[in-house]
Amino acid sequence: MHYKILTTESYFKKITKFLKKHPDMFDRYIKTMKTLEGNPYHPSLRLHKLTGNMGEYYSISLNLQY
Repeated sequence: MHYKILTTESYFKKITKFLKKHPDMFDRYIKTMKTLEGNPYHPSLRLHKLTGNMGEYYSISLNLQY
């Protein structure tokens, strides 16, 4: 089962800025997004719910640093 990832214009601005600053992360970002689309609960994503004002959102990891 594939899931649909919804993004916003602000997301594209932030990811573009991040990838310009960290071009070495581009391949990892693509791989992570494909994994997210295929199985958002895959352990390598380290999916977790955010807290506070962002409590309705979830976060995933590209690697142990990002």
